[in-house]
Amino acid sequence: MKGTLASSDPYGKGVFPFAFFGLVFALSMPFWLVGSLTGGTFLPGLPVSSAMVLCPALAAALLVGRVHGRRSLKAFALRAVDCGRMPIWAWAVALLTMPMVMAISAVWQTALGQHLPQPALDVFQLAALLALFLVAATLEELGWTGYATGSLMRAYGWIGAGLIIGAVSAVWHLIPLIQAGRAWDWIAWWALGSVARRVIMVWLYWKGGRSLFAVSLFHAMSNVTWMAFPVMGSHYDPMVTGLVLAGAVLSILAATSFSARVRA
Repeated sequence: MKGTLASSDPYGKGVFPFAFFGLVFALSMPFWLVGSLTGGTFLPGLPVSSAMVLCPALAAALLVGRVHGRRSLKAFALRAVDCGRMPIWAWAVALLTMPMVMAISAVWQTALGQHLPQPALDVFQLAALLALFLVAATLEELGWTGYATGSLMRAYGWIGAGLIIGAVSAVWHLIPLIQAGRAWDWIAWWALGSVARRVIMVWLYWKGGRSLFAVSLFHAMSNVTWMAFPVMGSHYDPMVTGLVLAGAVLSILAATSFSARVRA
């Protein structure tokens, strides 16, 4: 499988994903400090330190520019709008997967006896959130997907790449989650869902034309559906959603394995 993934790395051997991870953490420290000092939030559940979404794109740009020259940065940035690479099914996956996951989560929570109020966001608020989160997701994915994913896929396969980036990203979010007042069990279940979601995003990148925009759109929809979950995410249960996402990953693995056996 690894041999079929080599073309997903546009920079060949001049990519250093683990150096990239370290640089992301280093660049994020001032945001964590500001978040700790101010205690402010942008939206419910989004502390000031969440402005660290700038860091993956910045870290990737620094490394790409240093290794491949400044002229390469324009082509690197243009990957953010490579939606023309997406097949039609990838649009459906990017737009509909997380709404379906959240709908299943809501049904499950209701079956467990939890009372969920009606969603409070209208279509205009949802559109505004999508625009906001798409910008934030693109800044993250220029790093996680545009820089690190291809190289890690080539070295460890798409599953390994998803697990590595998912784990690193989960740890990266740890301080903002603590600053948002999340309990440790909440964080643990959220981390499960976050890693599973990253595996799905790497699969989407691999199969969806190597489109960075597809992953950014999926990422943005994940955040929108979380905020739309009643009420502004206040009734979101990371255990339920994490298990649903883990089930989705197992389904993808089963389908991929079956498809490989059929082709063989």
